[in-house]
Amino acid sequence: MPTETNTPVPADALQTVHNRTFDQIALGDTESIRRQLTAEDIQLFAILSGDVNPQHLDADYAAASRFHGVIAHGMLGGALISAVLGTRLPGPGTIYLSQSLQFMAPVRIGDTLDISVTVTEREETKKRLKLACACVNQDGVTVIRGEAQVIAPTESVSRPRSTLPEVHLSAGNDGPRRLLAEARPLGPIRMAVVHPCDALSLSAALDAQAAGLITPILVAPRTRLQAVAAEAGLSLDGLAIEDVPHSHAAADRAVELVQQGQAEALMKGSLHTDELMAAVVSAEHGLRTKRRISHCFLMQTPAYPRPFIITDAAINIAPGLDAKADIVRNAIELAHAIGVAQPRVAILAAVETVNPAMPATLDAAALCKMADRGQISGALLDGPLAFDNAVSAAAAHIKGIESEVAGRADVLVVPDLESGNMLAKQLEYLGGAASAGIVLGARVPIVLTSRADSRESRISSCAIAVLLAHRYRTTPP
Repeated sequence: MPTETNTPVPADALQTVHNRTFDQIALGDTESIRRQLTAEDIQLFAILSGDVNPQHLDADYAAASRFHGVIAHGMLGGALISAVLGTRLPGPGTIYLSQSLQFMAPVRIGDTLDISVTVTEREETKKRLKLACACVNQDGVTVIRGEAQVIAPTESVSRPRSTLPEVHLSAGNDGPRRLLAEARPLGPIRMAVVHPCDALSLSAALDAQAAGLITPILVAPRTRLQAVAAEAGLSLDGLAIEDVPHSHAAADRAVELVQQGQAEALMKGSLHTDELMAAVVSAEHGLRTKRRISHCFLMQTPAYPRPFIITDAAINIAPGLDAKADIVRNAIELAHAIGVAQPRVAILAAVETVNPAMPATLDAAALCKMADRGQISGALLDGPLAFDNAVSAAAAHIKGIESEVAGRADVLVVPDLESGNMLAKQLEYLGGAASAGIVLGARVPIVLTSRADSRESRISSCAIAVLLAHRYRTTPP
């Protein structure tokens, strides 16, 4: 967070902190620092103070308040005034006696504050000072004003500036637990598990069954399935097995089970994704609907305060406008299924302005206009938005973007599969994100597992399938 001064400071101010003794301070002397407020500042202050008022932390609650958005704790401004007194005027050795504050206007994420103190009284006998204090934002509005009383130091101090530890804020990742809490009470669904002929995919089906999410129907060569189970120490007792000769037949039979009403969802086993999806999209016997099939990652990362969807990062390689419209519709349907009544959908591009040389920005603008005209419904759309503007209110504020979506997106619609796949995997492997994946646009939800998926990811994906399957019972896709 940038800090700059408005008055001359020693050349080594970045390495040392200095004070001014009482005898060196005159009436009218002033010092100030400049700080730009971030969401992380507010979160860290909430952690330290224990003040978790949703006005400061919950964007949805704050949007409906009298301030129409998140505002900083008032005493965060008080702490910044303390920083000026303790490091600049008088500086090290100052004894804080009292502080009065008036909070004149809200302080918002992205605001730049000039925090100043000015000497108004000197008491020679007790070496006491009174200082007028003020916090003024970038528009010249005084947001906080008050008065401090201190005992000024009488001896000069010059000390090396302390090196503070880096602080990384991590939101609690309760995504898998919350999904299970939502899905389990609905009861298990019948899921055709397609060719689970390795220990990972077979274990995933059994784990989802143990979690109370699915009643698995294993579609695979029986002898091969039994060999895998025996080698892995897994039990097949009581499980329904559809015996087929090979993986291609397994995909066809799983689709047939859906058509016959014997399965409400599909789960990929150890066969290739293309092999399963070829059976799903078959024009003659498949499970297609009028909508384009697409994939959604539901993710939760410590750096973002809510779960969010990335789409499409697995099915559509370079979707055109029509395909993107269905990708958005599918993501909205998933958001509704997990309880987001009006999801905020950010159409991502490299920039936040429409540029004819960048097709992703043109598609974003067209999708937003389609939403305006009712061709896409059930959500708020905005775009083009660069990634930082979609997830950071501070970044959006700096760019002057006024939007219901910017800074708090629930859905991130990527320009193509490559960018989406890299984004999702970067968040997972470098950002500590938990993820689950689901395919929408077919007659039933489809869980596409990967050999690299964690157990939690597989179970979470099955939980999403449960939520969607129960939704499809009353509202078919």
